[in-house]
This record gives sequence, C-alpha cells and structure tokens, in this order.
Amino acid sequence: MTDTEMTDTDFSTAGELVCPAGTPAALRTAVDAGADTVYCGFRDATNARNFPGLNFTPEELQSSVAYAHARGARVLLALNTYPPAGKVALWRDAAAIGMRSGVDAFIVADMGVARHIAETHPGARLHLSVQAAASSPEAIRYYCQNFGVRRVVLPRILTIPEIRKIKSEIPCEIETFVFGNHGLMVEGRCSLTNWLTGLSTNMDGVCSPAADVTYERAADGSMRSRLAGFTIDSFAPDENAGYPTICKGRYTAPHRTEGFYAFEEPISLNLGRMLPDLMAAGVHAFKIEGRQRSKSYVRSVVRAFRRAVDSIRAGGEPDLADLVALTEGQKETQGAFQTKKWR
Repeated sequence: MTDTEMTDTDFSTAGELVCPAGTPAALRTAVDAGADTVYCGFRDATNARNFPGLNFTPEELQSSVAYAHARGARVLLALNTYPPAGKVALWRDAAAIGMRSGVDAFIVADMGVARHIAETHPGARLHLSVQAAASSPEAIRYYCQNFGVRRVVLPRILTIPEIRKIKSEIPCEIETFVFGNHGLMVEGRCSLTNWLTGLSTNMDGVCSPAADVTYERAADGSMRSRLAGFTIDSFAPDENAGYPTICKGRYTAPHRTEGFYAFEEPISLNLGRMLPDLMAAGVHAFKIEGRQRSKSYVRSVVRAFRRAVDSIRAGGEPDLADLVALTEGQKETQGAFQTKKWR
C-alpha cells in the first residue's frame, strides 16, 4: 500500500461501536470483544493520551491494523493534538505512517493537520476530534467544506434535542461518547495542566504528566496527591486515591469549611440506556473512552455495549450489565445529554 492510498472501508452502518486501545494487547481485546472500530495513537505528542507505557510504535500499528482487518474491524489513528509552531514534521510523518499501515481514518483536531492530510493523502478519511470543540453547525460545516471531514465527534455538553438539530444542518456523520470520562472542560482548550507543569494536554498530549505526580501519606493515614508540587486532593484513610487532575481535585476556599470539587467531581458518563434515543437523533457511532484503562476494562465495557447495540438493532431494549464498578469514583451520570444542571 502506498502512502496515498487508504482501504475502502464501509462506515455506513448506524450504531457503530468505537472502542479504545491504549496498547496492541488492548486493541486485540477490543476486537475480540466485538468492537466495530478501535482508535489508538502513537507514542508521541501527536495524540492526546501521550503517557509512558501506552500507545503504539509504527510496527505495532501495522500488525494491529492487520489483526483488526482480518476480523472485520476498523482502526482509527488519533492525530488529535495541536502542533506547536515550527514542529509540524512529527504530525506529517505520523500521517504518512498511518497511510502505509492501512488505517481506516484519521482523528484530527488541528486545521493545519487536517489540511495537510487532505492535500497530501487525498484518499484519506478524516474524523474531527472532540479536541476541536466543534459544537455548532457552522463550525462543523467549515471543517467538512474545507477539509473533507466525514465525521464529527461532538463535545459532551450537548443534549439530545441539540444533537438532533445539529444533525439536520450538517453533511457528515456524528459520533458521541457513551461511556467513560465525563469531561465538562471545553475539549481542546484546557490549559490547567500547562499552567502547573509546562506541558499541554492539547499540544504535548498529556494531562497531569506522570513525572509530575506524587503522593504523600500523612501520620493519620490520609493520602495527599500532588501535581508539580501543588496539592490537588487529600483522601481519607478509607478513600481510594484518584489520579491527580486539576479539574477533578478538591480545594479549600474561604466560603467552605472543607475541601470541595471546584470544577467537577470524579464521575463517569454512561449513556447505555439512551442509545435508542441517540440513534433516533442521528448519532452514527458510539464512542467508549478509556485508552489508559486495562484490558479487563476494555473487555467488560465493549462486551456490554456490543450486547446493547445488537439488542437495539434486533428491535429490543438495550441489554446492559451493571458497569458502575468500572466507573470513575464508582458513580455514573447521563450528564448534559439528558438535561443541563450546572452547579
């Protein structure tokens, strides 16, 4: 396969299940568990989950694409960060490697990356990342008209009526998150981690880099989590200590007697019971978040949503197992998709 060719893959089936793969083993697990499509990234700043021990080498991507294709599944390559000025070569090289590996589409956020792929690899299929934060018909149409984007991943701030209205005004497919991280920050525009560590979620692909994370145990048994020397949260002896991200930390303030979640509390999105409504609103693909999660997480969640989607296609109700044990903080929400109740 040359670097200007892309496999002619059928993306026409509604209810497509798009699943995470942080490693080649997780990709195989997702495919075997019933994923229609798996998304992944390279071990560098081109993808927004650039953590040690995660992601793919070029050789691993090529063998993983072959594994998925042999079993009827698709692979999407996430190039969903923003290149700093003068450092675009990494993203261009990643696109060329993706083409040679036979990926089925690229997930992009930056307009320059989208333009480069559209012009250099005209056979490539582009999906607009949630990192682009395109939540209006005007913004989505701009990407479709100028770069040939075929699908948009919508931010997690829209209700189903809003999604239905957007679908009626855009010329591309819609993908929405249905399980995993409940991100209320404006995707692609968060600077909180950069403020403390100097590394950007959007350009370096890492939120709360592991090298800047520390935990301190106090004499009373409590645990304090810190990022770049700043305390993000404090956990009682009987609490599980979460990974310190600024937007999900607890803080003190003059008007509060104890630490509180100033931005959002740890909780996971779960739209399993809303799948029929999402399909009726025009959502083409359901995305599961979790490239940092284990193979067992991937297997359990993908199997549960595979059963649910198959049941809907057969005219039944979503058949979902209880997934609360796999949620962040063991709590789940339907978020803004059902109604907006901002604090």
